[in-house]
Amino acid sequence: MPRTVWSGAISFGLVTVPINVQSATEDHSVRFHQYHLEDMGRVRVRKYCEVEDREVTSDEIGKGYQLTKEQVIPISDEELRDLPLPTAKAIEIAAFVPLESVDPIRIGEGYYLQPSGQVAAKPYKLLAMALARSSKVAVAKYAWSGRERLGLLRVRDHVIVLHAMRWPDEIRDPTELLPEPVELSDDEVEGALALMDSMTREDLEDPEFRDTYTEALEQIIEAKREGQEPPAVPEPEQKPGQIVDLMAALNESVQKARAGRGEDADVHEMPKKKTAAKKTPKKQPAKKAAAKKESGRRPRSA
Repeated sequence: MPRTVWSGAISFGLVTVPINVQSATEDHSVRFHQYHLEDMGRVRVRKYCEVEDREVTSDEIGKGYQLTKEQVIPISDEELRDLPLPTAKAIEIAAFVPLESVDPIRIGEGYYLQPSGQVAAKPYKLLAMALARSSKVAVAKYAWSGRERLGLLRVRDHVIVLHAMRWPDEIRDPTELLPEPVELSDDEVEGALALMDSMTREDLEDPEFRDTYTEALEQIIEAKREGQEPPAVPEPEQKPGQIVDLMAALNESVQKARAGRGEDADVHEMPKKKTAAKKTPKKQPAKKAAAKKESGRRPRSA
């Protein structure tokens, strides 16, 4: 069972749901320590008190806010836990909104909310069923680790999930990153849509969506443990020269994506690039041509 990171309640109007918060994700990354290369002795970071010039233990360390260069205000964990805010002990639902209205850039880490005791079972299930049937998510406020945050509540496999959210002023304005104005043809847009269609999946339960970086690291560690050479690096795929034409690049990308999935590469051909029709000179009317011809004759001598 994962460790409980916070205990409190969900406040839903006058309904209170006691819950325990547990992390919904796991980190499987390979961890490294720092070592002295000459003798492989472990290099550690030690915590020293500047005033007493000695190493201190975790029990002697607390939080503080530096008011001035000489004055520090100590803040205890108990004071943070007992802040005069309703969100210090409860996840307070403020509104319900459609999920599409929430910009994904504001959504962060996920936590499972577990009902705390039998008394929480019925209101917990009530909230979960209401969220599922409404196709909406709840936006809530809560206070953890010395700050108040926004949160998003949704249902996953009948379990309520809390996602940390960013405040609006924490999102940077991206407009300054926009490229210079360019023109795109309808064929180029259709080509991009065709490429998206060839790369579409029903879900992410696919062997290609796995952490190959960690797998490669584990192979290196295992080989060195057994005194063997690390696995050889595979030769990179020979790529053709850079394709300047955007439509040609889209066409080739679609062919490769479909071939990689074992599909017929000729199905749903990409739109062909339109070429401008050659203009043929208009024939002049017969009368005007005759007039020009007549004007070109020499006058008869008398």
